[in-house]
Amino acid sequence: MEFSSTTILFFLLAFASEIIGTICGFGSSVFFVPLAGMLFDFKTTLALTGILHIFSTSAQVYMFRKKINWMLMIKIGIPSVAMVLLGAYLNQKLEIKFAQLAMGIFLVAFAITFFIKKDLKFKPTNFNAITGGAVAGFLAGFIGTGGAVRGATLAAFDLKKEMFVGTSAGIDFAVDLSRTIVYLFNGYLDKKYIWFIPVLFVLATSGAWIGKKLLNKIPENIFKKIVLILIFGVGTLMIYSFITNSKIIH
Repeated sequence: MEFSSTTILFFLLAFASEIIGTICGFGSSVFFVPLAGMLFDFKTTLALTGILHIFSTSAQVYMFRKKINWMLMIKIGIPSVAMVLLGAYLNQKLEIKFAQLAMGIFLVAFAITFFIKKDLKFKPTNFNAITGGAVAGFLAGFIGTGGAVRGATLAAFDLKKEMFVGTSAGIDFAVDLSRTIVYLFNGYLDKKYIWFIPVLFVLATSGAWIGKKLLNKIPENIFKKIVLILIFGVGTLMIYSFITNSKIIH
């Protein structure tokens, strides 16, 4: 067990990302995966993110259990779980640097899209629920984050804020459990990081709790603008890293 500056920064990012993810409803991975990937190799980042998310979504499901739209969760969740397994499998087959480039492009496109289309959402149909769930699940397994697509899909159904977060958490839990099993089976987590697990449990549950408390106190439109700027910056940095072959992610 070693508390290096890198390890401490990693834990701080995990904690902050959980708070941000709970408030925004996108999930912490949109913010956490690319930043944590600058501290650890991409496969380790995916495995640790999956574990962190299992803990945080479990906490969110418990806290928002009375607000979950179970029927909608099933419609989006089943295709999400099916496609996350495919994405996690293909992640192992594709050279990691290209997966990182894909994430950088995705983050930049996501930030620009939501800046231009502030109220972007799909039509509330079963087809869009299933399709949106499938795309979100695939992205979660392949590049480590699919919460943005899932958030846009759920937004179509005009859920109240707490129902939105609770339903999203329920879907995310099933997705994260599935992909994390694949990551661990493929050996993405080195034994030297096992001691991270109990720390991530504390950070995930406490971050989700604080996020819930702040949910109705922070103007959502202002907070999301700040998050989108950060996401755009991180995505740009990842693309620049790929083009210049600099070892920002090692």
